[in-house]
This record gives sequence, structure tokens and C-alpha cells, in this order.
Amino acid sequence: MKAAEYRLPDCRPHVMGILNVTPDSFSDGGHHNAASAALVHARTMIAEGADILDVGGESTRPGSEPVSLDVEWSRLDPVLESVIALGTPVSIDTYKAEIARRACKAGAVIVNDVWGLRKDPEMADVVAEADVHVVMMHNRESADADLDILSDIDRAFEASMELADRAGIPKEKQLLDPGFGFGKTIDQNFIILNRFESLKKHGLPLLAGASRKRMVGTVLNAEMEERLYGSLAVHLTAMTKGAVIVRAHDVRPHAECVRMLEATWLERNPI
Repeated sequence: MKAAEYRLPDCRPHVMGILNVTPDSFSDGGHHNAASAALVHARTMIAEGADILDVGGESTRPGSEPVSLDVEWSRLDPVLESVIALGTPVSIDTYKAEIARRACKAGAVIVNDVWGLRKDPEMADVVAEADVHVVMMHNRESADADLDILSDIDRAFEASMELADRAGIPKEKQLLDPGFGFGKTIDQNFIILNRFESLKKHGLPLLAGASRKRMVGTVLNAEMEERLYGSLAVHLTAMTKGAVIVRAHDVRPHAECVRMLEATWLERNPI
């Protein structure tokens, strides 16, 4: 798919399937870092209903060690073009402008930047030049329990949007993500979820990504592999409050959840 052909969801939320080609991502690190395994998993997610595949070569879990551009690309290069060739829109999960440039040249249609264009000063220009969509996420170096998290998100979103506008990224290609689990306390994550619809005031589509995260595990006292149902609950809440994309490890349950939500919105006759 060419970047100009990709369109944001207009009738139902889309499911973004997570494909980490890393040895240390918090949930599935090491599972798909071989090219063959990554391709098999990509095909599986497409068959299960993924609308987008989000490919990442560097873990952004809390406490993870940053990797060099060369290391990140060495993980992505063997798999990226093969995954893109499957025909499902591909997002590149990176905050490095050069990685984004190479991935977009290979055919990625979305840049998913966990630092909202604010980490690498060249990122906004790379996105604009490639004419792709960009997800601008709220992030913090560390959590602060005394912080008004919604006000902090508002300020960060406005800064990211200004960078995008200045670079010439069209509004229709900008998305926002409040960044569940990134530099936030558990309580702050639930403040964001409970007031998710307030983020629509920025006028851009919203992404929610809480798959298997600690906010789920803490409430349910559940280990990583037992957090599916809690993840579904968070994402369903976010979708009813305006999320147009949910980023998930478990694609089929989320795709079926979206279908049921769509049927409800359309008041579809089950007969």
C-alpha cells in the first residue's frame, strides 16, 4: 500500500497488531525477532483481523536500554519489506528519524512516535517529506504522582501538533495517543481512561494502547499472559469514548470486540 492510499478509520475503530522484532519487549520480547517467526506472526495477525501492523525494533518498556540506530535497523531490515509486501498497512514504531525515513521508503504508511516528534528534531520533517500519517504520543521520563496529568497531556499534544504543523504534516494525517503506562502512575492511567473523551478537544483522531500493561495487571493481580480480558475492557472503554485505533497484542479478540461494537452502533439486526 502506498502512503497516499492509506485512510484513517471512518466507520469503526481499527485494530493495530503489535509486531515486536526485539529480544526484550515487555510482553513478547524474543518471540518474533527471527525473520521467519515475525513473518508468520504478521500473517496470523492479518488472518485474525488486524487492520494495521505496528512493527518495532526497539523496546520502549520501562527500564529498557536504548539501542543504536544501527542495532534497531539490523532488527527491522530483514523483516520490514516482507511484512509490508503482505498488503496490510504497516506502521513503524520508532522515535528515530532515520529509522522512520528508511521504513517509509520501504513502504510504511504510519510513523508511531512514542515521543510525539519531540525526541528527534528531524522526525517531523521526515514524516512530512514521506507524506505519511503520524501517531504523536504523550510521554514522560518519569512519573510524578502530584502532576495534573491531563493538563500535562494537553501541553504535550499542543507542542507535538505545533511541530507537525510547522513541518507541513497535514492535519488529516496527525493522530494523538495519551500513552498509557508511559511516565504515569497507575492512578493517572485510569484518570486518562475515565476522561478519554476530553482528548477529542484537540480535534485529532485518538489511539489507545494498553495491551497487557501494568495498569491491567495491578487491578487484576494478573501476570502478563493473563491480562487479555482486562486489556479488552480498557480498549472497549476507550473506543466508546472516541479511540479510532487500538494497539493490541491479541488481535482476534480485539477484532471481534470491534465487530460487536460496530454492530451495536449500527443497531444491526442479528437475523
